[in-house]
Amino acid sequence: MIDTPQRSSAASPGSAGPPPRIPILAFGLSLGIFLAISYALCVLLYLLFPDLGSGHAVLSLFLPWFKPLTWTSFLGGLALVFLYGWYVALGFGSLFNLLAARFR
Repeated sequence: MIDTPQRSSAASPGSAGPPPRIPILAFGLSLGIFLAISYALCVLLYLLFPDLGSGHAVLSLFLPWFKPLTWTSFLGGLALVFLYGWYVALGFGSLFNLLAARFR
């Protein structure tokens, strides 16, 4: 007789285990830090190669008051992109956790 592997009952659909969850705190911090690092690298790239591309016009779409060569603008942009990360984390993470529990 051939033995077939048994599947765990926790892996089957409709199991009674807890629904998957996104930890909002870790998700918010990781997104905020990722966007802040990306922003800082973008500004650094602008400072190293000011004639590259369109002069970073994309930053002015998300940060309309952005002026790349002032400390106030740089720090304000850094704080704002960190908050954008939290905005996405709170919205997406909360909706995912709600819907994952609802449609389990």
